[in-house]
Amino acid sequence: MLRQLEGSQAVADSVALCRPEVVCAYPISPQTHIVEALSRHVTSGRLTPCEYVNVESEFAALSACIGASAAGARVYTATASQGLLYMAEALYNASGLGLPIVMTVANRAIGAPINIWNDHSDSMSQRDSGWIQLYAETNQEAVDLHVQAYALAEELSLPVMVCMDGFVLTHAFERVDLPSQEQVDAFLPPYEPRQVLDPDDPVSIGAMVGPEAFTEVRYLAHARHLQALERIPAVSAAFGRAFDRNSGGLVRGYRTQDAETVVLALGSVLGTLKDVVDEMRESGVRIGVAGLTTFRPFPVSAVRDVIGSARRVVVLERAFCVGVGGIVSADVRTALAGNGCEVATVIAGLGGRPVTKASLRQALSADLEPLTFLDLDHDLVARELRRAETRRRSGPSAENMLRDLAGGG
Repeated sequence: MLRQLEGSQAVADSVALCRPEVVCAYPISPQTHIVEALSRHVTSGRLTPCEYVNVESEFAALSACIGASAAGARVYTATASQGLLYMAEALYNASGLGLPIVMTVANRAIGAPINIWNDHSDSMSQRDSGWIQLYAETNQEAVDLHVQAYALAEELSLPVMVCMDGFVLTHAFERVDLPSQEQVDAFLPPYEPRQVLDPDDPVSIGAMVGPEAFTEVRYLAHARHLQALERIPAVSAAFGRAFDRNSGGLVRGYRTQDAETVVLALGSVLGTLKDVVDEMRESGVRIGVAGLTTFRPFPVSAVRDVIGSARRVVVLERAFCVGVGGIVSADVRTALAGNGCEVATVIAGLGGRPVTKASLRQALSADLEPLTFLDLDHDLVARELRRAETRRRSGPSAENMLRDLAGGG
């Protein structure tokens, strides 16, 4: 059914169609509207049977999900930014125990300084936590990925994050095609846990493992992620057949077949990139876009295939590793090792800064350094560096630069 919906509402409706039995919620912008909408579904009786659990923190939200999942329930939660960091210990517990929890991450910058706007620093910081990470380009894809996430999580017995850009998607109204309950029920079978706490058949879940088997346990987590590289495209293909639209998968190319330059990115910025590529193609530039949907596990072979014979790859990232550079870029360089392809990293959109077509076109038309910060105000940075060199008590950099921008520096 086609409806004009806020992204958060669309995701809440999609999750409700998956029939979670336990929803654990703690509000943090910009994911709050998702769990608020789910609470209305529960109280109205639209989503039943379902226990909606208000908890005192993000750590408690995921901890309650872990307990409910271990008891055999299909569960859901959502978070963002510092909330995801507060969950960090429980993130590793969920994946280490092999529990098929689905969680929406409404991507938001990590402070300090405080910033509520979108970038990918939150989910990228947890890239090694053992969760599958899927990134939505549009609200339609966010709707579709949640249905696919439950199928993947429960088949592989692994937790899945569905990442969608905070505010850019969560608070944007778009036309989305919501499936019917009958369609989702046909695609997503009732949950049959691979492991469950049952008083009639007692087992231990989460026992201590010493050096004699810990390496093997961790290797099995790796092996399941390798299995996910096969199952993600299979689930995406099955979804396409059932719902008559393509979404999900590992990585998708746009005008890459004869491209000399390919720009690889994740999330909502892909729409702007495709517009820029169309304009540059009209000017005779052979350029294309690779949209990465699956970041964890990283699809090395699929990335290599979509890059093809391109001689330059530009990785556009909305997060970075301080003191090193690109995060996704490191995986791309591994995927392309030995093929002679030049890889450049462009850091863009940090803290919600707009990523404009004009800035992208200018950057992609230039000879890029290995690491570039798009639209960086070099003068503003230089003033703060000089201030720190000349004054011992130079003060907090963020406040200093805000005063400089306001003309009071």
